[in-house]
Amino acid sequence: MKIVIAPDSYKGSLTAKEVAHCMAVGLKRALPDASYQETPVADGGDGTMTVLVDATGGQLIHADCHDPLGNPITAQYGILGDGKTGVIEMATANGLQFITEQTAQPLSASTYGTGELIKAALAHGLKKILLCLGGSATSDGGIGMAQALGIQFKNQQNSLVGHGNTAAGQVASIDCSTLDPRVRQATFILVSDVTNPLTGHTGASFTFGQQKGANHTQQAMMDRNLHHFAQIVKKQLHRDFEMVSGAGAAGGLGFASMVFLGAKMQPGITVVLNEINFAQSVKDADFIITGEGGTDEQTKYGKAPYGLARAAKAIQPNCIVICLSGNVAASSQSLYDQIDVCLATVTGAKTLTAAIHSSRKDITQTAENIGRLIACLRPSSEA
Repeated sequence: MKIVIAPDSYKGSLTAKEVAHCMAVGLKRALPDASYQETPVADGGDGTMTVLVDATGGQLIHADCHDPLGNPITAQYGILGDGKTGVIEMATANGLQFITEQTAQPLSASTYGTGELIKAALAHGLKKILLCLGGSATSDGGIGMAQALGIQFKNQQNSLVGHGNTAAGQVASIDCSTLDPRVRQATFILVSDVTNPLTGHTGASFTFGQQKGANHTQQAMMDRNLHHFAQIVKKQLHRDFEMVSGAGAAGGLGFASMVFLGAKMQPGITVVLNEINFAQSVKDADFIITGEGGTDEQTKYGKAPYGLARAAKAIQPNCIVICLSGNVAASSQSLYDQIDVCLATVTGAKTLTAAIHSSRKDITQTAENIGRLIACLRPSSEA
């Protein structure tokens, strides 16, 4: 019997690798003779870079850059095992972890640090860069990233604009002649599960602005600034990406990446599964054990467990996919066209804090119970 263990992270609790280990420990207690393969996954959000680097035998490289508030920091970018492909998780430089309710500056937070990481990766000679767009603290339309790579944005007084969303609303002219020439020699792939456009009621500002510290008035202002920026881009560069799916990812970093880097958007889980050669892992698998922090109807739209299940069923139609998550909503029944079973790992009634604290033990225990059920239902000759 072959069991592939391929969970996403439990956000705020455990990494995908840690979850996979807990699942393996529990399953092996009940099914010690089965063949196991631990294959942690991600969907473009937090932890994607580490998953890809670990799976391909790559390395993490430190680079100096700036956080979303302009403070100097040291962040990391990854080089995959092929030595040619870079992976940048924008949140490592400009993520929500750098702000609090008291320090959030939604109108001035910048993606400049992400541009600095891209520049460092290009300096390393990398020609293909995967840019993961989850968990941003920014809503600047990606103008900071572009500034770090040399593009000049000027206001009506012909002076360079500053950083952040407010600066995007001040742009009157764009000079791309100073763009780092290495950008044109590289291929950029946007890794994300976000399909929001740049502007409008489903755009970056109104959908994600609140989590970045913006109130409703600020969200409306941010949306107007991004619309202005997009219209200047359309008029001067003849590139109309404002309403393109994914342009609103990472506060509009998706938009700027399409415009200035020529980047193409791909579903995060699809990119990850391709890079880790998931098709080979799932070959001849009897069971796929996956999971995430919380599973509901939204899991169907780009999240790792559902995308993974669909890919597994296409390769191995008879495999059974079991999703073990910290919380499973009633709406998860909509996932049953691809996922066979959804189970919550939380044991007993407990607060969120308590659930996070006991997540290792709970995942292990639930996995062991799944293993015991499999052992009861399958002949010993198949173990």
